[in-house]
Amino acid sequence: MVTDTDSEEPTGARFRGPSDLHLHSDHSDGTEPPAAVMAAAYRAGLRTAALTDHDTTSGWAEAAEAAASLGMTFLPGMELSARHEWRSVHVLGYLFDPDDGDLRALTDRIRHSRLTRARTMAELIGRDYDLSWADIEDQTAAGATVGRPHLADALVAKGHVVDRGEAFAGILHPGSPYYVDLYAPDPVTAVAAIAGAGGVPIIAHPAGRAGLLPARLVQRMLAAGLAGFELGHRENVEPALTTLRELVAREDLIVTGSSDYHGLGKPNLPGEHTTGDDMVARIVDRATGSAPVFP
Repeated sequence: MVTDTDSEEPTGARFRGPSDLHLHSDHSDGTEPPAAVMAAAYRAGLRTAALTDHDTTSGWAEAAEAAASLGMTFLPGMELSARHEWRSVHVLGYLFDPDDGDLRALTDRIRHSRLTRARTMAELIGRDYDLSWADIEDQTAAGATVGRPHLADALVAKGHVVDRGEAFAGILHPGSPYYVDLYAPDPVTAVAAIAGAGGVPIIAHPAGRAGLLPARLVQRMLAAGLAGFELGHRENVEPALTTLRELVAREDLIVTGSSDYHGLGKPNLPGEHTTGDDMVARIVDRATGSAPVFP
């Protein structure tokens, strides 16, 4: 469901808009395989799409093949987990080298922490609810990055909650006695890792209800290679959004708009926000780690 104004293809570009640069598959916390995600994007009218699963690139090959078969351009991406104090910060990375040693070591550590946390939380929950590790495995695609959404899906399947929302509001909430912290690097380290791998780092949904990151931290991220912000996202709110618009204009940063599609895992629909062709072109031109996959 594309809602933003389509723009003409920039001179010399080989991709076509509309473009949605934030979609998830069942290789992380989405509910559909990568090929199905690309098919959903195509049906919504999108012609360029990025797969940005959490802390993994395992869905790239399938998504790229599916996108090409549909005549779409595929932008390889990832959503890298980071944390500032109590707050989760998600850094979208585009067109980086997936074999970069430093970035791979970082994502390996995060995924190991996710698995350890999920096992510990499952054990804690299992003391009070009928829930086993096998129930979580039943909800997790092969090779997927295990996370709380898979615990939520298992709780739904066992009838303990109605949906993911209820699970996250209660049993899986950070204030719950079952909650276990996840390792995540600080945002400057995350940005630097993506930039160091030749990628283009963009902060996802940066103007949500938690408010803006501290200005001094943002400046440090910019110095580390931060390229821009995802301003088109249903979670962004005012007045933080206006403040970021002023920042990106002042610093000439890249602005993206995306759906954050998760299949049945969230109500977000492909193309409900899109990224302008000029901004996609800036991402492609800036990246040195990998290249788009053209149809």
